[in-house]
Amino acid sequence: MKDNWFLSPLYKAYKRFLKIRGQPREIALGFSLGLFVGMTPFIGLHTVIAVPLAALFKWNKISAAISVWFTNAATAPVIYSITYLVGARIMGIQKGFSWADFNSFSSAYHLILKAPEIVWAMIVGGVVLGLPLAIAGYYVIFIVLQRYQEDIKIKLEKSKQKLAQRRKRPKKKKRHRSTMVNPASPPIADPPKGRHID
Repeated sequence: MKDNWFLSPLYKAYKRFLKIRGQPREIALGFSLGLFVGMTPFIGLHTVIAVPLAALFKWNKISAAISVWFTNAATAPVIYSITYLVGARIMGIQKGFSWADFNSFSSAYHLILKAPEIVWAMIVGGVVLGLPLAIAGYYVIFIVLQRYQEDIKIKLEKSKQKLAQRRKRPKKKKRHRSTMVNPASPPIADPPKGRHID
């Protein structure tokens, strides 16, 4: 995964996400809030909506700001198409919006007149699909973060124990050569003094 050019950025983002400071519950709640807001049709305002709401509920603002990017330029066409179809079905809109109808000025004008209806259908569909997505996201992130933080605590405890064991070990005393004469060895006799002859 680290060597894959496509998955490597996702892996790095995942590792950074795990290192967000805070309780798993608060981070998971912020993440689920961001997912829910991201399903609404207010693209471009998702972060502006999610972060103040996370601050209001005292949930993690960083995780909320990250998870709104689940809906981005690449995923928005798919997500909003699905939310519109679900919302239109619930609201009983018979003829749904299709890009094939957008082929002339008059069709564009009729589309503008129907804009509130389309937006409301997307909001309804976003709420219906966003709630289960947010709940699922909460539990997944909570479990992952809880396990990660528990592993970190275990590693820290082990490192503390190793450090404590090293400190408890007695230091080896350096051996010094003794300058004292061994009493068991025979005494060294003084060399005989030579006679001085005049």
